[in-house]
Amino acid sequence: MLALVIEGGELIDGTGGPRFQADIGIIGDKVAAIGNLANHPARKRISAKGRIVAPGFIDVHTHDDCFLLNAPLGAHPKLSQGVTTVITGNCGISLAPLVTNTPPAPLDLLGVSDWRFESFASYLDELEQAQPAVNAACLVGHATLRVKHLADLQRVATARETARMAGDLERALHAGAIGMSTGVYYPPAQSATADELIAVGRPLTAAAGLVTMHIRDEGDAITAALREALYVGSALGVTTVLSHHKLVGTANHGRSVETLGMIETAAHTQSVCMDCYPYNASSTMLLPARVHQSSDVLVTWSKTEPQAAGRSLFDLARERNQPPEEVAKALQPAGAIYFAMDEADVSRIMAHPLTMIGSDGLAHDAQPHPRLWGTFPRVLGHYVRERRLLSLELAIHKMTGLSARRFGLKGRGVIARGSFADLVIFDEHQVTDCASYQQPTQVSKGIDAVYVNGVLACEAGETVNAHAGRVLRKTK
Repeated sequence: MLALVIEGGELIDGTGGPRFQADIGIIGDKVAAIGNLANHPARKRISAKGRIVAPGFIDVHTHDDCFLLNAPLGAHPKLSQGVTTVITGNCGISLAPLVTNTPPAPLDLLGVSDWRFESFASYLDELEQAQPAVNAACLVGHATLRVKHLADLQRVATARETARMAGDLERALHAGAIGMSTGVYYPPAQSATADELIAVGRPLTAAAGLVTMHIRDEGDAITAALREALYVGSALGVTTVLSHHKLVGTANHGRSVETLGMIETAAHTQSVCMDCYPYNASSTMLLPARVHQSSDVLVTWSKTEPQAAGRSLFDLARERNQPPEEVAKALQPAGAIYFAMDEADVSRIMAHPLTMIGSDGLAHDAQPHPRLWGTFPRVLGHYVRERRLLSLELAIHKMTGLSARRFGLKGRGVIARGSFADLVIFDEHQVTDCASYQQPTQVSKGIDAVYVNGVLACEAGETVNAHAGRVLRKTK
């Protein structure tokens, strides 16, 4: 007997193929049957008539390392938008393996209170015990390894330090990490060379892990930065994921034609792909050097001046009669949203066949970027229904099956007999993001229900079960 039948919905199965009408039967945590199940015995039936039933969305770019450990009260930023699986530890920043009370920027984007894991295995074990709200597959951050092993971050690692970092990575992969992330854009790793990244990442090759890369520059020097990232991935012989691919600064608007061409060429000889988010503003630590590239900068948090969260840096500068760069220095440590991208580039990158969808949301910001709460419904509402940039089937593929394949998440991202019952039911005519830069934590509309491993986890935006997720450890 089936435990649950979801009947009458239109299935978009995550493969990129056309929709079709069918019932879905669930037993335990798996999809057990697909088809006309009207006469099949079942303990419970729910109607999805007039709705789309799709695989749960996979957020391939998150910084949820700490957030996963503690179930939030009320609506959940990921469940409420249909996300059932997240990839953590991106941009070179992972919560483990590192013990510190004073994580340097940008590690402090994960907060400052949970840096207590000497090993990656201990982090995964605690995460498993916490029973997170969504499934989690975890990356090891190269910057985190640097902070752990280098007393002076302003130089290249020595052979001994590199060996220690590689040893930590190898142990993390053995414990179930899926790969390594890099963030040579950021101060703790800016001094690292491509050779250092290759030496530290060498265990990825034997473990068939992958590397996700926040490249060294996303502005004027982006082509050199892309060449470096592609070189590292090729040398390691592993899948390379280019994180949140974008072009920043007015002078670089339109250059996605050039960068996508580079990536396409590389894809002929190596495994490479990218992720993006559906917004023309980015968010990270507040960097004075980024200010001149932006038409506006919103402060998301400031330890020195908490009351600045949500304010325009340029407005603050005018009030104080100071250059914006000086105000940015005074607010440190802090985070910001930068309006420096071109919508045509965002659209071109999102539509590219090698692109997946990721939020890059920062759960610990006082005034977060709306992408934390609205990324996936924004794709479905704004870019699919309103702009028709993508078909619904292709958009869902970019959020599910493509992501699962690239990140090696077996049994996830598709609806098929024997696949895990990670499912989202939504209204294609109503789904939309409600989070804005002014009100960034508004719950999206049109997501009816979310199932994680066969368990109803979210209904009409409200959390029903905050512990249905699992740690997805990599196995050979």
